[in-house]
Amino acid sequence: MDERDDRWIAATASALLAAEYERVPIDALTLLRPGLSMETAYRIQAAAVERRIAGGARVIGHKAGATSKAMQEQGGVDEPDSGVLLDDMVLPTGSTMSRDALMQPRVEAELAFRLGCDLVGPSIGVEEARAAVKEAFLALEVIDTRFTNWQITLADSIADNASCARVVTGPMVPLNTDLDLSAEPLVVSVNGTAVATGEGRAVLGDPLRALAWLARRLHRFGEGLRAGQMVLAGAVHASLPLKANTTVHVHSPHLPPVELHVR
Repeated sequence: MDERDDRWIAATASALLAAEYERVPIDALTLLRPGLSMETAYRIQAAAVERRIAGGARVIGHKAGATSKAMQEQGGVDEPDSGVLLDDMVLPTGSTMSRDALMQPRVEAELAFRLGCDLVGPSIGVEEARAAVKEAFLALEVIDTRFTNWQITLADSIADNASCARVVTGPMVPLNTDLDLSAEPLVVSVNGTAVATGEGRAVLGDPLRALAWLARRLHRFGEGLRAGQMVLAGAVHASLPLKANTTVHVHSPHLPPVELHVR
């Protein structure tokens, strides 16, 4: 890439951060550059994350996105993407969030992990991923887009940190060897009415496969997943609009529930 591309990447990262701060969406990047590659999109993501870190944020993990057929069909994509989780995105279960703090938010229920050791390498598989996990938990991810009306491609989503805005985490429990998360059914309710369900196997057949995929993807960029980090495996259902004056709740048989209040 030449210097002009470097300048464009830096300017685009700044524009995305400004859109988020001002809550004014911008046109999708692929309208300006129809051939935008995923490699360049990840460079834009990294540039924006670096600026957030320079402003005081701290990396606490990663997310895998578009790992279920429901989310791929909803987003019109055919492969996963990933984003970075920062400490100022994370809320504990029971938190209250203002709908007006975001632009076009949607919510999705996910299985998530906290690592007990590093997970690094080019050929990580499910067994290595399971061995690296210390705890599992439920999470509600609030996704948002800085682009107009969710008119985005996979490259746009990647540049926009995989559309991640907030993560609501439930209590973490040890990942016992007899707990089959692929068979774990999640039920999402809004204001007490069940509105979506999905099993862990909706995520690449096993949510641990999303963890392994993410470790392999990061390795290609000289990175990896680190002990203590949390990882979201991706939604088990299509995302739902997040509206004001609602309470979103997710529960499953073997993991503690998570709840978010939106005012």
